[in-house]
Amino acid sequence: MAITLERGMLHPNVSAGVLDHWTDRLKLAKQTILAGTGRGADFLGWLDPDKLAPKETLKALGDTAKKLRDTVDILVVVGIGGSYLGAKAGIEALATPENKARVLFAGQNISASYHSELLASLKNKRFALNVISKSGTTTEPAIAYRLLRALLIEQVGEEKAKELTVVTTDPENGALRSRAKQEGLTSFTIPGNVGGRFSVLTPVGLLPMAFAGIDIEAVVKGATDQAEALRNPDNQATCLAYAACRNALYSQGWGVETLAFFEPRLASLAEWWKQLFGESEGKDKCGLLPTSLLMTTDLHSLGQYVQDGKRQLFETFLWVDDMGVELQVPQSSDDRDGLSYLAGRSLAEINKQAWRGTQLAHREGGVPIMTLRIEKFNAHALGELFYFFESTCAISGTLLGVNPFDQPAVEGYKRNMFALLGKPGFEEEGERVRSRLEKYS
Repeated sequence: MAITLERGMLHPNVSAGVLDHWTDRLKLAKQTILAGTGRGADFLGWLDPDKLAPKETLKALGDTAKKLRDTVDILVVVGIGGSYLGAKAGIEALATPENKARVLFAGQNISASYHSELLASLKNKRFALNVISKSGTTTEPAIAYRLLRALLIEQVGEEKAKELTVVTTDPENGALRSRAKQEGLTSFTIPGNVGGRFSVLTPVGLLPMAFAGIDIEAVVKGATDQAEALRNPDNQATCLAYAACRNALYSQGWGVETLAFFEPRLASLAEWWKQLFGESEGKDKCGLLPTSLLMTTDLHSLGQYVQDGKRQLFETFLWVDDMGVELQVPQSSDDRDGLSYLAGRSLAEINKQAWRGTQLAHREGGVPIMTLRIEKFNAHALGELFYFFESTCAISGTLLGVNPFDQPAVEGYKRNMFALLGKPGFEEEGERVRSRLEKYS
């Protein structure tokens, strides 16, 4: 199984000749990433998924997930950004409805109403915690952990709460590692050479997915197969062509990439994709803005803009030929809805023609289009997709001339928030922040 890139609808914006122009730069970018000689080389641990999750780690994750499933009804995953988006993407895409309902998320916002409703839903329920944070001090998940830990202790007692808490954190340092050592909590490691948005193929993403019944060995195998394709000197890896197309369009002035998909189960995968590319490329006042569209839903809201609005975006369709579900339009003696011509036809076929019709309409409206196509969606394909997008992102960011593995601007809002809240060490800065805010009053 493989991911294929269809780029016929990039013409006339991106021709074969245009892509040939990127050949040497692509080779150099790939060599730079694989050799670890570029910016951010300390964060290339994701390149080897089989080393990130060797057999013994997969077994430990599977055993822990089974123990939790046999003990509790709900696992609450506490994390933000890369600490939860990948797990949520995998669970939403592949887990059964029953298993999806068994995994809840906290710490991805600071909303009182969200966490109040979550706590109320967990009252007198059997639940466990998977707290994910390298430092253990990131504001959003740290607040959520305090709230959830207090409720868990209230319901089962302090010792049992320790048994029902699994942490995924830095191997040696940080508040969460310190607590794990002190309280004897079950723990897994976030490798020091893997950044948060590249961590889905570590215990960060694999433990929650395993709890939800997903075959994490197949996920890792899919990623490993993509890694081998990238390293094969005789293979023109699809991620290289995708990176070239993105950068060719960007160099022509296209500023927005929209990931368009026709399966609601892929919505969280699109959110993970947006963080991956937005945080990796959006720096030094450059980079594509990653957005997403759920079709056909968004054709009835944003479709008019895509079709006939300002020409600034291109579309990358993520199309799956087989999602593993069959459903047909029923026959009816009453044709008031005008659907008799569709009776007996599968929704998958109707959805496919909606995709094809959308492609044609948007291309003729002036939107450059390419399609990432997958034959069948399963755990192996999920692992392929995770690694495919990670490798594309690394190569594309290198072509762009930025460090794909840092996020310096993310700290801006944090410093202002800490100053306004009076965090120790930020007292003097608090006055300056308040003064700056007054300029906009």
